[in-house]
Amino acid sequence: MDLNGKVALVTGGAVRVGKAIALALAEAGADIAFSYNSSANAAVAMAAEIEALGRRALAFQADQSQAQQVTALVDATIGRFGRLDVLVNSASLWRRTPWDALDEAAWDQLIDINLKGPFLCARAAAPHLAAHGAGAIVNIVDLSAYVPFPNCLPHSVAKAGLLNMTYALAMELAPAVRVNAVAPGSVLPPPDYTDRQIAATAHRTLLKRWGSPEDVAQAVVFLAQADYITGAVLPVDGGERLCVR
Repeated sequence: MDLNGKVALVTGGAVRVGKAIALALAEAGADIAFSYNSSANAAVAMAAEIEALGRRALAFQADQSQAQQVTALVDATIGRFGRLDVLVNSASLWRRTPWDALDEAAWDQLIDINLKGPFLCARAAAPHLAAHGAGAIVNIVDLSAYVPFPNCLPHSVAKAGLLNMTYALAMELAPAVRVNAVAPGSVLPPPDYTDRQIAATAHRTLLKRWGSPEDVAQAVVFLAQADYITGAVLPVDGGERLCVR
């Protein structure tokens, strides 16, 4: 897919990895709609960055675990741009949930945002992605889709489910819509990481260093453009998944 003149919707596109993805797609020629939840100021600044690249931007506040808000997000995108070619399911919620403290409310929240949300977005976007015969969905999972993270049961279950949903959607939506996933490793340290934790994480990769949000963004752009790839997952982890934890 040539992204020039196309329209991409990036969930969670105002900050962190989602922001890098949205900017990379804009640099490749796409107009960008992106959702945010609570980062209103960042969303305004992000829209200005996209427009500075010569592309059109739409920032839309939405809770992706709510079907009506997801429908409104997709409808607003179509209303503004008239089409939709790429959906990137990037929005995610991460927090530690030790087993002894895990309750139903935490389980529901993490599963709803990290697994149900991408399903709702795909369901709402699919008819528009298929309308031109060559749409694309890219889901953002992480390494917990392969091996669960300690003290992150619902997050890990959701990401594993999203990986499997990538395969299932690739079958369900073919041939008009390609569906792939990117599995980032260590590309952006959590705000509370110490220097020691940052160094230990780098040592746990084959390349002995951290990646960057831009590494993930490059992979997303590649999969959006790669017309003969569907049902695939692309790890962007410096080989971390191969190292013994």
